[in-house]
Amino acid sequence: MSNISLSVIIPAFNEDSRLGSTLDNLFVYLSSRGLPFEILIIDDGSSDGTFDIATQQARDNYSNRLRVFRNKSNRGKGYSVRRGMQHAKGAYALMTDADLSCPIQEIAKLEKQVQEGSFDIAFGSRDIAGSQVEVHQHWARESSGKVFNHLVHSLTGLPYQDTQCGFKYFNLSVCRELFDKQTIQGFGFDVEILYIAHKWGLKAKEVPVVWRHADGSKLHFVPDALEMFLDLLRIRRNDRRGIYERSNS
Repeated sequence: MSNISLSVIIPAFNEDSRLGSTLDNLFVYLSSRGLPFEILIIDDGSSDGTFDIATQQARDNYSNRLRVFRNKSNRGKGYSVRRGMQHAKGAYALMTDADLSCPIQEIAKLEKQVQEGSFDIAFGSRDIAGSQVEVHQHWARESSGKVFNHLVHSLTGLPYQDTQCGFKYFNLSVCRELFDKQTIQGFGFDVEILYIAHKWGLKAKEVPVVWRHADGSKLHFVPDALEMFLDLLRIRRNDRRGIYERSNS
């Protein structure tokens, strides 16, 4: 059995300009805690030097703690996170974006809810009391996010204010099967995972975090927003078809 405490999953698409510094920041902080960890980079078919940088770092600087996977083509953030979670060896797993818009130090807030509290999942939120958005997105992106959250409430019944913050922490002993049931490969996967967890009676906690917008988002406003809306409809359809039933139920 693995003795790794934490697996950090990073989906990466054309991130060569910041992946090196992101890895340095992660390794400095995580190493300072004295707990065994691993980092998994899932290169989502990048056309730049993302894969080369990741493999070089794994070979030269972070051997045995950094594993790199490469999708043959651009499959989507959801697909990449799912692949990372299925390969994770840790007791717990953190999903975080390559830009570290949510500083890695914020993991302590999520860990407290899962390891010391009664929650199976804890995830960062930019839209509840106590959150600190130090650098905002463009107003149009923020406004569209609020509209999407309203649709999430209306179409799925989930009670959360911010399902899309890319900083989520899972107790893999109970959450790994969530990703086996996941079907959505794009940006709507966060809602699907939280929806399945809610259906199964798992406990999820929305946690206020510090967040700083970083330029370079891979979300394309109109086509991806439409696809995310369609994902909400797919979630409802999947549930009606029984796709989200637990395997041991």
